[in-house]
Amino acid sequence: MSSPNPSTFTWQGALIGARMMMPVLPGLAVYALAFGAASSNRGLSLAETAALSGIVFAGASQMVALEIWRDSWTPLTLLTVAVVTATVNARFLLMGAAIQPWLRDLHPARKAIGLFFMADATWLVSTRYAEGGGRDHAVLFGAGILSWIVWVAATIPGYVAGSLVAEPRLYALDLVMPVFFASMAVPLWRGMRVSGAPWLVAAVVALAVQAILPGYAFIVAGALAGALTGALQRDPG
Repeated sequence: MSSPNPSTFTWQGALIGARMMMPVLPGLAVYALAFGAASSNRGLSLAETAALSGIVFAGASQMVALEIWRDSWTPLTLLTVAVVTATVNARFLLMGAAIQPWLRDLHPARKAIGLFFMADATWLVSTRYAEGGGRDHAVLFGAGILSWIVWVAATIPGYVAGSLVAEPRLYALDLVMPVFFASMAVPLWRGMRVSGAPWLVAAVVALAVQAILPGYAFIVAGALAGALTGALQRDPG
């Protein structure tokens, strides 16, 4: 039985996705500028910084990796980076599962490309488009490729500026990541009865562990506590 709204993948869909991303791009650019500046202060070269943004394309985990960055590496520090960044990016497991039904009929190659460019904001605009009955899967690609271009392009001037700024905290660049996360979390809020408990538990556990244990165990602990709370909580809706 054929679907009344067959799936497509067109340039028009890619343009729709790009247009839907426009309101997010200024914040994304500022975030990329901050990452470039932080990379410069960590001693990375411009080529390394641009390659990191272009290949990894995961702003949150890139920032976290810079926080853990060391001049000399050991197996333990490598393991720490791997575990912490994997924890930060674990949300993509749920995001991928949520968008899978919409992408089910898409050719595997196009699906892989779209998912490579998928980030928090592109996932949000794509799911909203899908919930409205949209069937052009190029929306995800269009939103993603534009975000990638802006992210990589803004990283470069950020790196140059960072080489001129001895202390980024004087310009509040260290606040970009938490502010970005807070703004991205707003669309995910479904009310205190549904979203409140997991978020509150995650915050309390993370703060407690940070006060007790050194390093970055608080990130893993907070994420696991929040996820477990959400799994055990019954959705009143």
